[in-house]
Amino acid sequence: MHKGMLVRYLPAALLIAGFVLVYSTRSQVAVPLTGSLESVLPAWSGMTVKAQTISDEERRIAGMSDYVARSYWQDSTVAFTAYVGYYDRQAQGKSMHSPRNCLPGAGWEVLKADTGIVSSAGKRYVVNKYLLKNGGSQALVFYWYQGRGRVVASEYTVKWNLLHDAALLGHTEEALVRIMVPVARASALDQAGLAKALADAQTLGETVGASLLTDVQRVLPGPAISTARVPATAAVMTTASAR
Repeated sequence: MHKGMLVRYLPAALLIAGFVLVYSTRSQVAVPLTGSLESVLPAWSGMTVKAQTISDEERRIAGMSDYVARSYWQDSTVAFTAYVGYYDRQAQGKSMHSPRNCLPGAGWEVLKADTGIVSSAGKRYVVNKYLLKNGGSQALVFYWYQGRGRVVASEYTVKWNLLHDAALLGHTEEALVRIMVPVARASALDQAGLAKALADAQTLGETVGASLLTDVQRVLPGPAISTARVPATAAVMTTASAR
């Protein structure tokens, strides 16, 4: 097989092998949170906080064992929303769904897929940063996967870690963390105004992200966040997927 073809299909082959391994692992244990998700980002200075509820059907499909979802209002406008979904173990029919796949179904069009940086406790973490559009509205979304001592953006790396830890550690607990920052009246702004609004949204998202990452880590089980390097195989998968 041509080397280029091998590199192209390697991620898919590894993912399939990984899913088979993970789903056939019967020794996984469910690992509960060490604290309540209700204690995660319960307030934000100068804003009114409202709880958001996910229906039983949506929760069944998503498969999380616990979650917290809130909107944070500045006067009569939503400044941002935050969501944390926790999975005490992951298996077939009960694993995290990437927001990248869910957002189009909710009416959002992805204008730009990028990465951003969230800093916490003096460390910088790469997270996903998406610019979205829905009609005349725009929004910035930041999301990442957090658990078992890691903060990860790449879905491929998440799957690699999942199969690795399921096989060797026997547990796969993890949280999906997401922040959405609406850009008010985006369609009515000129180019300069939109650029400033997006810059302000990014600043707010990064600031909220720093607090949210720290709060989530406080209630997660397991070790403190590690800065360990990505496994070589996962790096190959991520590189290939970007082509």
